Amino acid sequence: MMKNKIFIAAHKKCDVPNDELYLPVFVGAYGKEDIGFQRDDEGENISSLNDKYCELTGLYWCWKNLDYDYLGLSHYRRYFSLQNKKAQKEKGELNCVLSSEEANELCSKYKVIVPKKRHYYIQTIYKHYADTFDGSHLDLTRDVLNEKHFEYVPCFDELMKETSAYVFNMFIMNRELVNDYCSWLFPILEELDSKVDTSTYTAFEKRYLGRVSERLFNVWLKRKIEEGSILKEEIKEIPYLYIGEINWPAKIKAFLMAKLFHKKYDKSF
Repeated sequence: MMKNKIFIAAHKKCDVPNDELYLPVFVGAYGKEDIGFQRDDEGENISSLNDKYCELTGLYWCWKNLDYDYLGLSHYRRYFSLQNKKAQKEKGELNCVLSSEEANELCSKYKVIVPKKRHYYIQTIYKHYADTFDGSHLDLTRDVLNEKHFEYVPCFDELMKETSAYVFNMFIMNRELVNDYCSWLFPILEELDSKVDTSTYTAFEKRYLGRVSERLFNVWLKRKIEEGSILKEEIKEIPYLYIGEINWPAKIKAFLMAKLFHKKYDKSF
């Protein structure tokens, strides 16, 4: 029987699904008191770098320390789900997250499970990032790719011109692919961080490596499809649910302010 595990990236105590599929991981646990979840500062880890890597310190810990056949990444507020909005309202959101049985069935059919793409419609991936954060992060990322993995640059350039992408760093993949992805991703982020001066960044701005990695996952996946390591039919997109309420008026206002007046995001919405 397959050993599948979806870790929940959490930086504070929260309610989690009552299903053995899920492992709540305290990301950025280094130097902090326990909250009752698995800490990401045990064993081989980069927990102390959480202010820049965000949920990726949890991914790194799972990659290096956890035994699994398929590994997934979710957030304390975002989960994969096959249930519709009506069911979520009637049963409660945490009772509608992807179950062990559903995950087992998906993993028996597909190599990669991803959330439905986010569509920006009126902006490219590059333009949206440049308007809301700092476009130089992506320019420097391209430089790093050109130095370390030049064969990925065409995929990077292609993604930057598109208007949709998989976001939130959410996925479920088999062990071989997780190892391939993480072995590729983390050295790139380390090199990128050596090129970016964050001494004047706010705490929100410092989280840039987590944001860049969302784009890089798409680049990696494009290249795997291109080289034939992953077939398109081996990828399954499924919905995700969000725990709590999204402040849509504030989110839309911030998006328009960024697009029209180049006002950068200074917080999450």
